[in-house]
Amino acid sequence: MGHGGNVIQELTTDHREVDSLFAQIEALPAGDEKRRDLADELTIELIRHAVAEEEYLYPTVRRYVDGGDDLADKEIADHGEVERMLKELEGCEAGDARFDTLITQLRTTVSAHVTDEENRLFPLLAESCSAEALEKLGEKVRSAKKTAPTRPHPSAPDTPPANKLLAPGAGLVDRMRDMLTGRGKQG
Repeated sequence: MGHGGNVIQELTTDHREVDSLFAQIEALPAGDEKRRDLADELTIELIRHAVAEEEYLYPTVRRYVDGGDDLADKEIADHGEVERMLKELEGCEAGDARFDTLITQLRTTVSAHVTDEENRLFPLLAESCSAEALEKLGEKVRSAKKTAPTRPHPSAPDTPPANKLLAPGAGLVDRMRDMLTGRGKQG
Protein backbone atom coordinates (compact mmCIF):
# COMPACT_ATOMS: atom_id res chain seq x y z
CA MET A 1 0.00 0.00 0.00
CA GLY A 2 1.53 3.29 -1.08
CA HIS A 3 0.80 6.84 -0.07
CA GLY A 4 -2.03 8.64 -1.76
CA GLY A 5 -5.77 8.34 -1.96
CA ASN A 6 -8.25 9.47 0.61
CA VAL A 7 -7.44 10.35 4.20
CA ILE A 8 -8.28 6.87 5.48
CA GLN A 9 -5.99 5.20 2.93
CA GLU A 10 -3.19 7.68 3.67
CA LEU A 11 -3.33 7.28 7.44
CA THR A 12 -3.70 3.49 7.22
CA THR A 13 -0.52 3.40 5.11
CA ASP A 14 1.21 5.40 7.84
CA HIS A 15 -0.02 2.90 10.43
CA ARG A 16 1.48 -0.04 8.51
CA GLU A 17 4.81 1.82 8.14
CA VAL A 18 4.93 2.43 11.90
CA ASP A 19 4.13 -1.27 12.53
CA SER A 20 7.04 -2.18 10.27
CA LEU A 21 9.42 0.16 12.12
CA PHE A 22 8.47 -1.37 15.47
CA ALA A 23 9.07 -4.86 14.03
CA GLN A 24 12.48 -3.82 12.68
CA ILE A 25 13.51 -2.39 16.04
CA GLU A 26 12.35 -5.48 17.90
CA ALA A 27 14.14 -7.81 15.46
CA LEU A 28 17.55 -6.35 16.33
CA PRO A 29 19.47 -7.37 19.45
CA ALA A 30 19.34 -5.12 22.52
CA GLY A 31 21.99 -2.40 22.36
CA ASP A 32 22.37 -2.51 18.55
CA GLU A 33 22.98 1.09 17.39
CA LYS A 34 20.70 0.58 14.38
CA ARG A 35 17.84 0.44 16.90
CA ARG A 36 18.54 4.09 17.82
CA ASP A 37 18.44 5.09 14.13
CA LEU A 38 15.16 3.20 13.65
CA ALA A 39 13.74 4.82 16.80
CA ASP A 40 14.56 8.23 15.28
CA GLU A 41 12.80 7.24 12.07
CA LEU A 42 9.83 5.97 14.10
CA THR A 43 9.69 9.26 16.02
CA ILE A 44 9.74 11.27 12.80
CA GLU A 45 6.89 9.24 11.32
CA LEU A 46 4.75 9.30 14.47
CA ILE A 47 5.16 13.04 15.00
CA ARG A 48 4.42 13.97 11.37
CA HIS A 49 1.40 11.66 11.39
CA ALA A 50 0.05 13.05 14.68
CA VAL A 51 0.49 16.68 13.63
CA ALA A 52 -1.36 16.06 10.35
CA GLU A 53 -4.20 14.31 12.19
CA GLU A 54 -4.45 17.13 14.73
CA GLU A 55 -4.47 19.80 12.02
CA TYR A 56 -7.00 18.20 9.67
CA LEU A 57 -8.50 14.86 10.70
CA TYR A 58 -9.73 15.68 14.19
CA PRO A 59 -11.33 19.04 13.29
CA THR A 60 -13.23 17.17 10.56
CA VAL A 61 -14.26 14.47 13.05
CA ARG A 62 -15.50 17.16 15.45
CA ARG A 63 -17.54 18.79 12.69
CA TYR A 64 -19.09 15.81 10.91
CA VAL A 65 -19.12 12.76 13.19
CA ASP A 66 -21.76 12.33 15.90
CA GLY A 67 -19.90 12.43 19.21
CA GLY A 68 -16.89 13.73 17.32
CA ASP A 69 -15.69 16.04 20.10
CA ASP A 70 -15.26 13.14 22.51
CA LEU A 71 -13.59 10.98 19.85
CA ALA A 72 -11.17 13.73 18.85
CA ASP A 73 -10.37 14.57 22.47
CA LYS A 74 -9.53 10.93 23.20
CA GLU A 75 -7.29 10.63 20.12
CA ILE A 76 -5.47 13.88 20.97
CA ALA A 77 -4.93 12.65 24.54
CA ASP A 78 -3.42 9.45 23.07
CA HIS A 79 -1.08 11.60 20.98
CA GLY A 80 0.00 13.52 24.07
CA GLU A 81 0.90 10.28 25.86
CA VAL A 82 2.86 9.03 22.84
CA GLU A 83 4.66 12.35 22.47
CA ARG A 84 5.76 12.32 26.12
CA MET A 85 7.18 8.80 25.64
CA LEU A 86 8.93 9.85 22.42
CA LYS A 87 10.51 12.81 24.23
CA GLU A 88 11.85 10.43 26.88
CA LEU A 89 13.04 7.98 24.20
CA GLU A 90 14.88 10.81 22.44
CA GLY A 91 17.25 10.98 25.42
CA CYS A 92 18.03 7.24 25.47
CA GLU A 93 20.79 5.35 23.71
CA ALA A 94 20.02 1.91 22.27
CA GLY A 95 21.93 0.27 25.14
CA ASP A 96 20.03 2.07 27.90
CA ALA A 97 17.75 -0.18 29.95
CA ARG A 98 14.94 2.38 29.55
CA PHE A 99 15.13 2.17 25.72
CA ASP A 100 13.51 -1.29 25.50
CA THR A 101 10.91 -0.44 28.12
CA LEU A 102 9.90 2.71 26.22
CA ILE A 103 9.73 0.88 22.88
CA THR A 104 7.43 -1.73 24.44
CA GLN A 105 5.23 0.94 26.06
CA LEU A 106 5.12 2.92 22.81
CA ARG A 107 4.14 -0.10 20.76
CA THR A 108 1.33 -0.98 23.16
CA THR A 109 -0.02 2.59 23.22
CA VAL A 110 0.34 3.16 19.48
CA SER A 111 -1.25 -0.22 18.64
CA ALA A 112 -4.29 0.56 20.80
CA HIS A 113 -4.59 4.00 19.19
CA VAL A 114 -4.33 2.54 15.66
CA THR A 115 -6.91 -0.14 16.42
CA ASP A 116 -9.30 2.48 17.77
CA GLU A 117 -8.87 4.72 14.72
CA GLU A 118 -9.16 1.94 12.17
CA ASN A 119 -12.07 0.09 13.81
CA ARG A 120 -14.10 2.99 15.18
CA LEU A 121 -13.09 6.45 13.98
CA PHE A 122 -12.40 5.69 10.30
CA PRO A 123 -15.72 3.88 9.70
CA LEU A 124 -17.63 6.74 11.36
CA LEU A 125 -15.74 9.25 9.23
CA ALA A 126 -16.45 7.26 6.05
CA GLU A 127 -20.18 7.28 6.90
CA SER A 128 -20.20 11.01 7.62
CA CYS A 129 -18.15 12.45 4.75
CA SER A 130 -18.41 12.27 0.99
CA ALA A 131 -15.75 10.48 -1.05
CA GLU A 132 -14.69 13.87 -2.41
CA ALA A 133 -14.28 15.33 1.08
CA LEU A 134 -12.18 12.32 2.15
CA GLU A 135 -9.96 12.75 -0.94
CA LYS A 136 -9.42 16.45 -0.20
CA LEU A 137 -8.64 15.62 3.41
CA GLY A 138 -6.06 13.07 2.22
CA GLU A 139 -4.35 15.80 0.18
CA LYS A 140 -4.32 18.16 3.19
CA VAL A 141 -2.84 15.47 5.44
CA ARG A 142 -0.08 14.68 2.93
CA SER A 143 0.72 18.37 2.62
CA ALA A 144 0.78 18.86 6.40
CA LYS A 145 3.19 15.95 6.88
CA LYS A 146 5.70 17.67 4.56
CA THR A 147 6.02 20.71 6.86
CA ALA A 148 5.30 19.04 10.22
CA PRO A 149 7.81 18.84 13.04
CA THR A 150 9.95 15.70 13.20
CA ARG A 151 10.73 15.79 16.92
CA PRO A 152 8.46 15.61 19.94
CA HIS A 153 7.24 18.93 21.32
CA PRO A 154 4.95 17.84 24.16
CA SER A 155 4.15 21.37 25.29
CA ALA A 156 3.20 22.62 21.81
CA PRO A 157 -0.50 23.30 21.09
CA ASP A 158 -2.37 20.37 19.55
CA THR A 159 -5.59 22.07 18.46
CA PRO A 160 -6.42 24.75 15.86
CA PRO A 161 -5.64 27.48 15.26
CA ALA A 162 -2.38 27.56 17.24
CA ASN A 163 -1.15 24.18 16.00
CA LYS A 164 -1.57 25.23 12.36
CA LEU A 165 0.37 28.43 13.01
CA LEU A 166 3.25 26.95 15.00
CA ALA A 167 3.79 23.49 13.50
CA PRO A 168 5.38 24.64 10.20
CA GLY A 169 7.94 26.77 12.06
CA ALA A 170 8.81 23.97 14.47
CA GLY A 171 8.94 21.62 11.50
CA LEU A 172 11.43 23.84 9.68
CA VAL A 173 13.70 24.01 12.74
CA ASP A 174 13.43 20.23 13.26
CA ARG A 175 14.24 19.45 9.62
CA MET A 176 17.27 21.78 9.75
CA ARG A 177 18.51 19.99 12.90
CA ASP A 178 17.90 16.62 11.23
CA MET A 179 19.81 17.70 8.14
CA LEU A 180 22.77 18.90 10.19
CA THR A 181 22.94 15.76 12.34
CA GLY A 182 21.94 13.20 9.70
CA ARG A 183 19.02 12.09 11.90
CA GLY A 184 16.39 10.07 10.05
CA LYS A 185 18.71 9.14 7.19
CA GLN A 186 18.84 5.35 7.04
CA GLY A 187 21.57 3.56 5.22
